[in-house]
Amino acid sequence: MIVKDLEGKKVKEIKLPTQFNESYHPDLIKRAVQTIQSSKRQRYGAKLEAGMRSSSRLSKRRKDYKGVYGRGSSRTPRKVMWRRGTQFGYEGATAPNTKGGRKAHPPKAEKIFVKKINLKENAKAIRSALAATFNLELIKKRSHKIPEGFPFIIEDKIQNLQKTKEVKSTLKKLGFDKELERSEKKKVRAGKGKNRGRKYKKKVGPLIVVSGECKLLKSGINLPGIEVVNIKDLNAELLAPGTHAGRLTLYTESSISKIEKEKLFK
Repeated sequence: MIVKDLEGKKVKEIKLPTQFNESYHPDLIKRAVQTIQSSKRQRYGAKLEAGMRSSSRLSKRRKDYKGVYGRGSSRTPRKVMWRRGTQFGYEGATAPNTKGGRKAHPPKAEKIFVKKINLKENAKAIRSALAATFNLELIKKRSHKIPEGFPFIIEDKIQNLQKTKEVKSTLKKLGFDKELERSEKKKVRAGKGKNRGRKYKKKVGPLIVVSGECKLLKSGINLPGIEVVNIKDLNAELLAPGTHAGRLTLYTESSISKIEKEKLFK
């Protein structure tokens, strides 16, 4: 695999680790991504007392005071709305078929949304998603604008870039200018989601993988759509957003060597 410098010139060639030789498993990648997404889902449920806070207990026995025996009414629980001596006016309550009553089957807060995946399956899914980042057909399916000469690896100097404008100019020199334009676009969401803190729909741009703690982790994230991640924090969702593999990914030289030396995702 070709290694390029910050100017986009070829420096040398290196061999990719065996982790990138994994075959494409879309079903396994989908499972791994959905497992991550399920742990982010917040539990919700109706209040246990909702619709049950009115006194609607009525006697169905003969001669009981304030009972409904012999009135020709159904056995729906009712609450008293008015009284005139021993004559009462009732209105249905509590039961699911009544106004202001409880829900028949409300969402319950004790429901568990979290899914699980085996460690070996998760590692295999990540390896499959890693291999897909060098598959040009899958990258094109995700509508990424592929730079000329891709795939390639970038030298470690990119990790020391301190300012966002430096990162932007470097990516343009590497041929990511059209991809940056694509990921800058955003549109207003259709529907009620506008009122719920997600007004805009944004594009998913390139992913930059670094070997460890560096300045790029802070300077790179200010560009819209771009994510910078430590190789040890890499997961299936970052490599395959929305369960679709083939994200446009740029690896640093040291991150590739770290995968091989530390035998990551095996």
